[in-house]
Amino acid sequence: MKRDILYLPVEQVAMVIVPSKEHHLWQVYLINRNKHSLETILVTSKGYHEDQKTSLLRHAIPHLEAGSLALIESISPEVFHFTNEFWISFYIGTQIYDKKYIYLPSSINASNLSYIEELKLKGVLHL
Repeated sequence: MKRDILYLPVEQVAMVIVPSKEHHLWQVYLINRNKHSLETILVTSKGYHEDQKTSLLRHAIPHLEAGSLALIESISPEVFHFTNEFWISFYIGTQIYDKKYIYLPSSINASNLSYIEELKLKGVLHL
């Protein structure tokens, strides 16, 4: 049963949104800052604002090495007025983890950018 599952806190797994160098889109990355790999990663993403919402997107990443990152999707600035939500679940060994990352409309802008070492770029980091 669901109540029997032990949910431990997610640590050292970050979601980041960075402006793309090539075009007007931004890129969403998952960063594994742990010393162990993540397995069977599932990511859902959606945006919502009042009576509007985006499609629910689902992404699967079979394996993410320690200290590495994975591109999840591109995101258009036209949806920055939405609340953008990313929900991840993954395994470390036999233990399942999950976490929801929420970017409020006011959080994805130039004033909230910080340097992301793994990408050598500035972006909006969410731990």
